[in-house]
Amino acid sequence: MYVDVPTGSGLRDRPHVALRHRIGFAAEPPQVVVRGGFSVTRLDRTLVDCWPLLPPGDRPGPVIRAVNDRLTTSQRLVAALAEEPHLTDRATLRALVHRLAAGCRSPLEIWGHDHVFTGPGMPAFVRQAPIRVGGRTIYLDMFAETERVNVELDGATTHGDPAEREIDLRRDALLATRGILVVRFTHRRLLANPDEVRQQTLAILANRRSSS
Repeated sequence: MYVDVPTGSGLRDRPHVALRHRIGFAAEPPQVVVRGGFSVTRLDRTLVDCWPLLPPGDRPGPVIRAVNDRLTTSQRLVAALAEEPHLTDRATLRALVHRLAAGCRSPLEIWGHDHVFTGPGMPAFVRQAPIRVGGRTIYLDMFAETERVNVELDGATTHGDPAEREIDLRRDALLATRGILVVRFTHRRLLANPDEVRQQTLAILANRRSSS
């Protein structure tokens, strides 16, 4: 168990309990929240504190999930990270938070952002763009607004069964009524052939611009 205490408290570590002495810390709001009768540090601060405690491969998951589930925000994580200038592997966490702030919502989207969908010729995609159509709001993975193209990245474990495929087809048909072309790339193809995916995306965007 990790316990935050004010600097100068005089408390020391005990078996299975590690104390973190923080300057200016007080076990009261807004630095803590009460959950189940216990005072605990805010989630954004907890995620930053836990970052170096996890194996490197396990570190991004809790941060991504917390933002996706709207339990915290990238802005709060940035503020919490600013309080820890010497955090282990701080640059990686900062880059992850930056990607989440840009709208990436999965490791696959982050990889695509870094290796495929940025750079010369690529538009400034709007990530998680809300589109109101058919009485519902649809959020687009990566929307090129000028070209009216939405790029969707299908994860390795999602969109695999017929029912989910049918949902995708109905969703794409709805977007077509608004003049939006949906282009889908699978997890396998994106990782195995990133250059091909990049060139095809650029060709589709160029074609949409020339035909508009």
